[in-house]
Amino acid sequence: TSLTSKVRVKLLLVLYVAEEVEEEEEEGGDDDNDEEDKDDVTEVKDENGVLVLNDDNFDMFMEGKDTVLVEFYAPWCGHCKQFASEYEKIALTLKENDPPIPVAKVDATKSSSLGSRFEVSGYPTFKIMKKGEPVEYDGARNEQDIVARVMEVAQPDWKPPPEATLVLTKDNFDEVVNSADIILVEFYAPWCGHCKQLAPEYEKAAKALSQRSPPISLAKVDATQENDIANRFGVSGYPTLKIFRKGKAFDYNGPREKIGIVDYMSEQAGPPSKQVQTVKQVQELIKDGDDAVIVGVFSSEQDMTYDLYLEACNILREDFKFLHTFSSDVAKLLKASPSQVVMVHPEKFRSKYERDSYTLTIKDSTEVSEVQDFFKKHILPLVGHRKQSNDAKRYTKRPLVVVYYGVDFSFDYRKATQFWRSKVLEVAKDFPEYTFAIADEEDYSDELKSLGLSDSGEEVNVGILGDGGKKFAMEPDEFDSEVLRDFIMAFKKGKLKPIVKSQPVPKNNQGPVTVVVGKTFDDIVMDTKKDVLIEFYAPWCGHCKKLEPDYTALGKKYKGEKNLVIAKMDATANDVPHDSYKTEGFPTIYFAPSNSKQSPIKFEGGDRTIEGFSKFLEQHATKLSQSRDEL
Repeated sequence: TSLTSKVRVKLLLVLYVAEEVEEEEEEGGDDDNDEEDKDDVTEVKDENGVLVLNDDNFDMFMEGKDTVLVEFYAPWCGHCKQFASEYEKIALTLKENDPPIPVAKVDATKSSSLGSRFEVSGYPTFKIMKKGEPVEYDGARNEQDIVARVMEVAQPDWKPPPEATLVLTKDNFDEVVNSADIILVEFYAPWCGHCKQLAPEYEKAAKALSQRSPPISLAKVDATQENDIANRFGVSGYPTLKIFRKGKAFDYNGPREKIGIVDYMSEQAGPPSKQVQTVKQVQELIKDGDDAVIVGVFSSEQDMTYDLYLEACNILREDFKFLHTFSSDVAKLLKASPSQVVMVHPEKFRSKYERDSYTLTIKDSTEVSEVQDFFKKHILPLVGHRKQSNDAKRYTKRPLVVVYYGVDFSFDYRKATQFWRSKVLEVAKDFPEYTFAIADEEDYSDELKSLGLSDSGEEVNVGILGDGGKKFAMEPDEFDSEVLRDFIMAFKKGKLKPIVKSQPVPKNNQGPVTVVVGKTFDDIVMDTKKDVLIEFYAPWCGHCKKLEPDYTALGKKYKGEKNLVIAKMDATANDVPHDSYKTEGFPTIYFAPSNSKQSPIKFEGGDRTIEGFSKFLEQHATKLSQSRDEL
């Protein structure tokens, strides 16, 4: 019995040890599998000679590599698919190089960290990695050019060329800017996304313009480090671009991609005024022109007043076409003497009620602003032709009286066009405080529709675009000078009601969020007894839909506040009859304080939560009876 017991104990011990060994082997097997799983993540696969990199294996693969070509692609990108076979040929060619140069690809839609890190914004994007640092490739998308560029970068003595963009600091800013005939300066912040997006385009433009004859410099200033310089030029957002001419700053209003920047700056580098040498040149402009002809008359380029004229032209060069002459024959035609600027209206816009031309004499004591004011004051004829091409530059002043019909100054239709225009002139001469214009009804069909005149049946229609975005329409009637005069007198006396596009007024408006329509905007939002928070939305806007639950909850939270209104308005179906409430995107949210309705406060914080809105309201409300905690 004792022997049997001893055997049994030994057997149990053997079984126990065997189980322990088996468990250890299983655990060890798990470790091996974990290692295999880890290897799967970091393993660099080869697809037809092209290495597949991702967020996990990219940096590990780059270690110790001198040169690697990388394509960032998207699986759905048509250009990427089309280029795939060509890219495989490139991989084969570079593999045969001595030493071989690896060619890789990254699915930037999956490896988002890499896409963000290398600022990939389009597909395919190529980067040549040189000792772990990216070198941009912006050449042609073909095997020959790409291989040539990669092999150039792969040379042992290759170094990246210095940036074409100048770096300005307080130590060199004034010296560089004051000595440049023209230079474009970008004020940026290192953390700014828009600045990062602009950077490669700006550098490409800098390279292109540095090769121009004469070259144009592009520079940049880190506004977060150079606060004094940024403040001096009123920089409040990033990126801010300014053109400097001999140290004088002008706003840059051009494109923000390479070709656009190059074209814009090349145009800006030219003189703001073009020289005319013959009488015929000026006569043709006066006879057939669409805009006032501005000519500066000077004795020579050394004339001090000529420099002053050019300075004034530079400031307004985007809005006016400027000419100058040193010809005595042209001066005689214009009845001008040296140091005078003459503005002549084209023949088709002349009338017996106004002068054909205006003259300004420039003296050494004349201020640049005086010359600018002269241009602005006389640029419009009494009744000009408002078009899509000149609307934003010439017809921004309000009130603007617009007479719509078939405006056509070509030979066959000029007589009819001038017939109706002459009737407008008879009235316009008596209302110098208003701007008058004729406009082709087809060019402004949407505007006529907004005035309710698109189906009037009349040959001639009239609208007034008033201050604050208000619009007024003349009742359809057979057009004549007296009809127009009566309409303008009614407007002047405040007897006209503005035209407002509006949804029907809601019958039940007792919900937590008050619904505002065009017809009720003044009654609700402009009510000086109440503070109003209003959201302008579009029914199709995803951000608006996402905001709706929190905005409704906000309305419920403040429902007990009699002097605070939480409101919303469909900005696609209703007019906003006040310019102060501009809507350029959705949702746009304004707070209209009871004591300052014409100066609403735009909600620009990213915290579109109940807490974020509550904090904003508590900060700006003028009639909040309870604190946020009590609510």
